[in-house]
Amino acid sequence: MRILRVAPWIYPDTKGGGDYHVHAMSRDQAAMGHDVTVLTTREDESLPRIEETHGYTILRVSPGVTLLGNDVSSAVARYLWHADSEDFDVIHAHSHCYFVTNLAALKRRLGDIPLAITNHGLYSQNAPERLFSLYLKTLGRWTFNQADVVFCYTDVDKQRVRDLGVSSRIEVVSNGIDTERFTPEGPESELIDAEGPVVLFVGRFAEGKRPWLAIEAFAEVLAEYPDAELYLCGDGALREELEAQVAELGIGEAVTFLGHVPYDEMPKVYRSGDVLVLPSRAEGVPRTVLEAMASGLEIVMSDLDQVSPILGKSGVTVSVENPEGFADGLETVLNSGMADPQIQIEGQFDWTNTVERATAILDEL
Repeated sequence: MRILRVAPWIYPDTKGGGDYHVHAMSRDQAAMGHDVTVLTTREDESLPRIEETHGYTILRVSPGVTLLGNDVSSAVARYLWHADSEDFDVIHAHSHCYFVTNLAALKRRLGDIPLAITNHGLYSQNAPERLFSLYLKTLGRWTFNQADVVFCYTDVDKQRVRDLGVSSRIEVVSNGIDTERFTPEGPESELIDAEGPVVLFVGRFAEGKRPWLAIEAFAEVLAEYPDAELYLCGDGALREELEAQVAELGIGEAVTFLGHVPYDEMPKVYRSGDVLVLPSRAEGVPRTVLEAMASGLEIVMSDLDQVSPILGKSGVTVSVENPEGFADGLETVLNSGMADPQIQIEGQFDWTNTVERATAILDEL
């Protein structure tokens, strides 16, 4: 099968759960014998335009103009315009949130190559919520409706897409992780040196992730756990603001910004922690949560319909409208401990199953 994967970014050019998903899916489908090309944008001019890596091909084109974290690329449009069924058997676009996926939908409307779209999370982490709600009811819905199949991680997200008025076929394919790498057993990270409880935030420093709430909550936790430490893994446009926030709160000695941590190091980082805090206002099914749970961490995160059932008794959820609750959630977990988070992951969110099911559906198309 000849697969054209369309995504605004890819790991390791950029670091994020969706970016790694695109890379890992392409790598593993190539290992299965499929011919995979990833069409993406080139943020760094030093990166090669065409690269063969891990068995698949990356084609990087000019990003064009960036609006609200979204690359509006005429180069992607030109490539898709000239692609035909002699070149590819199927197009697989990642996230309706991006202009490149709108272009893939237009290509399907005008052409004959089947299209699959993976919904990595219904709402954007970058655009204002009201503006994006309008997008979902118009261009977003149209984009979904051009697809031959839409992949959703959960039944909840499937219903939310249906509620938008989307009539395309929808298949639930769970997000997954490498459950052999992310386990409680194994070495810990030398990046983390702490004697007290370790709180982790893992993710982009973007508006939708609301990392400042993790810092606010941690500052309150220090009153009861003065030897606790917060480690933030990630980077983004908000970094300077977050560093200023830490300085203003006077908690600099207890907070460490690790920046982007290599993916191979993350199992050790999780094992070094006690709790993951994720105050996002919107998510799909975050790899970070699955990886942390598989590694034995407790979770304190926003009460999101599609994620909360996964936590079971191994975490605390906090209303998106009640940011003050994250400090209470952290204290609850640190005071009492919860059920074994690893039990919730085993057998349910294995990456191999994710790849095999998605590939089988693409092959049907």
